[in-house]
Amino acid sequence: MFFIKKLKEDKYKVDKNKLPVHIAIIPDGNGRWAKKRGLPRNAGHKEGSNALKRVVIFCNKIGVKYVTVYAFSTENWKRPKTEVEGLMELLLDFLANAEKELKGTDICIKVIGDIKALPPKLQEEIPKVVKMTENNTGLVLNIALNYGGRQEIVNAVKNIAKDVSKGKIKSEDIDEKLISSRMYTKDIPDPDLLIRTSGEWRISNFLLWQTAYTELWFTDVLWPDIKESHIIKAINDYGRRNRRFGGI
Repeated sequence: MFFIKKLKEDKYKVDKNKLPVHIAIIPDGNGRWAKKRGLPRNAGHKEGSNALKRVVIFCNKIGVKYVTVYAFSTENWKRPKTEVEGLMELLLDFLANAEKELKGTDICIKVIGDIKALPPKLQEEIPKVVKMTENNTGLVLNIALNYGGRQEIVNAVKNIAKDVSKGKIKSEDIDEKLISSRMYTKDIPDPDLLIRTSGEWRISNFLLWQTAYTELWFTDVLWPDIKESHIIKAINDYGRRNRRFGGI
């Protein structure tokens, strides 16, 4: 056991032996947070970005190895142009200032998704921050940008089909391990815990293949209001569950 003390709050106890290795996050509720305060939606996204930094630094501190955050989905392009442009600027700012914002945390940043459809400046910044942090040994932060779970599976199937047509593999060699090796997350374990905020109870096309046996945790708290105490509650709930993976 180890203890984490929050300023002006009680201590929260976490069982280190039951800590999830990989936490996936759907950070929902930025727009509603802003609306409640009479602010533009992009103000909510800005505050959501601050919440992400807070949560990632905290998860790194307590020993979580991977966090994958659903930053921008393939469906988010349907939102108003001003909101999409604001999100892209916010993402660019986050990546461009990652070294300063996460300084001293030793966090490694990776990006998953179809980045070819992103604005040119964002496409240029992504490999820079990935290269800059690739030797860091702390938590790996996977940022899902222009990501869709179904699209990811389709891309994996297409890649496998090409290899079959070229004679590199046989159709009978296709199994779960091979398909997993063609996913964006091929180098990391599947999520143990998925957290979604703002009272929504959906996976929303996020890590569909990888979350087959992931424990789900939902909260009514809007993402910008998320605190370390909520993460600890999710982890403690996760630790009390009996993960049987189809067994008894």
